[in-house]
Amino acid sequence: MSETVTVDVVLPCLNEAEALPWVLARIPDGWRALVVDNGSTDGSAEVARALGATVVTEDRRGFGAACHAGLLAAEADVVCFCDCDASLDPGLLTGFVAAVAAGEADLVLGRRRPQGRGAWPAHARAGNLALARLLRRRTGLRLRDLGPMRAGRREGLLALDLSDRRSGYPLQMVVRAADAGWRIREVDVPYLPRSGKSKVTGTWRGTWQAVRDMSRVLAQPADGRTAADAHPGGAR
Repeated sequence: MSETVTVDVVLPCLNEAEALPWVLARIPDGWRALVVDNGSTDGSAEVARALGATVVTEDRRGFGAACHAGLLAAEADVVCFCDCDASLDPGLLTGFVAAVAAGEADLVLGRRRPQGRGAWPAHARAGNLALARLLRRRTGLRLRDLGPMRAGRREGLLALDLSDRRSGYPLQMVVRAADAGWRIREVDVPYLPRSGKSKVTGTWRGTWQAVRDMSRVLAQPADGRTAADAHPGGAR
């Protein structure tokens, strides 16, 4: 890594007490885990605190609401996002952060590669494929996944002025970053069977609701900001 950076990892959490020990044990040394409790009833917040994580409470339900609350609470140079259900290993984020810190990319995304049966249901893959095609049409980006694992500089992410508070948040981040001229990189990551049932893509209905949320994001026009306005490094 070409420079020493501080790192916060945002972990949106809704009833993930079972998965938290595995996830938090894999946060790299020296990084801060921000567990954003989004209304858990299984003691997730207490488990996270006991394991040394910083707990942020977000009462407004929604994946985007939880992610953005974590971003607002972050103080580090680089902010990472990762699901809190043990489907993704946050230890893999070290490579993401290295690329951002070295100036090789402005936003690094994890392309999920399913490991074993049940890791990525057919309906969830179908929805993801449809969105990737719509994203390409909207921005020209040839991404193969719109997964939740990612890293970018905090100041740049805040400057994107993300407004979605539901399932469209991850996609809106990519769309606005592309509109601002960010260099976006995709890296393969193992995708494991999650702990418990997905709150978003656990069913066909949930998947297509997420697709509808994200389709609305893609329908939004570019907001007219220059690349320098929202670029992590300012004018280049």
